[in-house]
Amino acid sequence: MKRTLYPLLLLVTAILAGCAAPEAYDYAAFKAAKPKSILVLPPANQSPDVKASYSLLSQVTYPLAESGYYVFPVAVVDETFRQNGLVNPEDIHKVPLDKLHQIFGADAVLYIEVEEYGTSYMIISSDTRVTASARLVDLRTGQQLWAGKATASSSEQSSSSGSLVGMMVQAVIEQIASTLTDKGHQISGITSARLLSAGMPNGILYGPRSPHFAQ
Repeated sequence: MKRTLYPLLLLVTAILAGCAAPEAYDYAAFKAAKPKSILVLPPANQSPDVKASYSLLSQVTYPLAESGYYVFPVAVVDETFRQNGLVNPEDIHKVPLDKLHQIFGADAVLYIEVEEYGTSYMIISSDTRVTASARLVDLRTGQQLWAGKATASSSEQSSSSGSLVGMMVQAVIEQIASTLTDKGHQISGITSARLLSAGMPNGILYGPRSPHFAQ
C-alpha cells in the first residue's frame, strides 16, 4: 500500500510546486526612490495594429493616478514631443533620461511595449487579446524601479456551449463587431488596469497620494 501511495504523493507534490506563487519582486530600489510623479511615454508597438500604441496610452494614466501618483497629462506630453520633432514612440523611447528629466521634471518614466493587440479568428471562436509589458525607471539615477507584464482577452468571459454551426456564426459576428467597434480598445483598458494598478501580485507599489502608501 505504501509503495502505491509514494509515487502518487510525488506527483501531487510536483503539481503543487508547479502551481506555487511566483517569486516575490525585489522592491528595494522602488521603496528607496519613492517616486511621486510619473512620465508615461507613448507605448512602443510590436503588434500589427497601428491603433495599439495610443489606444493603450489613453487608458494607462487612470490606474497610475488611482494608485497614488501624479501622472503628466498625455496630451501635454504628446504635444511637447511633437514640438520637438518626435512623433514615433520608438524614437521617443531613445531620448536620454537626463533630457526627459530636464524637460518634464518627473521623478520616474514609464516605458510600455504593446506585444499583442487585436482580434484573431479561429474557426469556432474569435478572441481579442492585448498584452503589454512595462518598466519604471528613476529619471534621477537611471535605475530600474519595477517591471511587469499583463494580458487580457475577450475569451476569458466567452462560452463554448452550443452547436458547432452556432459557434462559427457567433465567431464571425464577434469578428465583425470587433472590427467595427475596436474591441481591442476595451480589452486594453483591462490590460492596463492589471498591469499598472497597485496591490496586484508583483505589481507597482502605491504612490504617496494613496492612503495605502508605504503599507
